[in-house]
Amino acid sequence: MKKYLFPIITFFLSFTCALIVAIKVFPNNPFTGNKEEKTTVSKFKDGDLIFQTSESKQCEAVRIATNSKFSHCGIIYDINGKWFVFEAVQPVKLTPLEDWIKHGKDSKYVVKRLKDESTLSLQVLQKMKDYSQQFDGKEYDAYFEWNDNMIYCSELIWKIYKNAAGIELSKLKELKDFNLQDPRVQKILKERYGNNIPLEEKVVAPSDLADSNILKTVVDTY
Repeated sequence: MKKYLFPIITFFLSFTCALIVAIKVFPNNPFTGNKEEKTTVSKFKDGDLIFQTSESKQCEAVRIATNSKFSHCGIIYDINGKWFVFEAVQPVKLTPLEDWIKHGKDSKYVVKRLKDESTLSLQVLQKMKDYSQQFDGKEYDAYFEWNDNMIYCSELIWKIYKNAAGIELSKLKELKDFNLQDPRVQKILKERYGNNIPLEEKVVAPSDLADSNILKTVVDTY
């Protein structure tokens, strides 16, 4: 029996070390994990949409073209008991909610939620998070194309709700439907497309989501 003792101990120690290394090298998927118990009632809910005003030249053009104060948006996820915003920036990523809020002008934001809150069951929310994983790390789409090669903020939210939850937050528009005559908008369009502006490209803007008639405002700090 003694001659087997050393190999057994060696195997056990090796297995334990390998397990520890595996946990460190392959951490939990960022969209999953054991949810920690929250000690206070939060004003946020899993799957809420959050909007803000960003101050870049492109975001200024978005606000002008859409006649809206909103130029950026994301979807709020509860990950392991902590709030994150899944957003399409460069690259698409999960950002801690507090950090995301600070990135907006004067740290102001609006949170929207489905009027029928029962629609987002735990199963649907998990499906949304699972679907979201395919976009994590993708490049930001500065050309606002409707394919999935790259993606922009409102497109990301629209597709998650539509394809994972079966909910169409708003009707899609075409680029030509927006206010493109302002010189600041024209300048951005010229930089992006030259003389070949894709006027019939399908588009969804942050303002389209914010104005959705199936959403209600739950937080407004403006």
